[in-house]
Amino acid sequence: MSKTCNHLDSIQDVTPSAKGCEECLAIGDRWVHLRMCLSCGHVGCCDSSKNKHATKHFLATNHPIVQSVEPGENWRWCYIDQTLVR
Repeated sequence: MSKTCNHLDSIQDVTPSAKGCEECLAIGDRWVHLRMCLSCGHVGCCDSSKNKHATKHFLATNHPIVQSVEPGENWRWCYIDQTLVR
């Protein structure tokens, strides 16, 4: 049985906070892939990146759902429910 996300009400109409990982840009570091928080628009790097800023943003804010902002990718992930969001 697949999991469902119970946090769809947290999704807002957001604008990306940066054209790359916000924190990596500030410290002059690099990232692998980008994720955007659908609660506030924060753009952070994925867990394959050394800094894992998207997950760190979730841990600091409890904003549950991110969306990939990589070209050609169209998926969302809920950190709390640990599932893809449709």
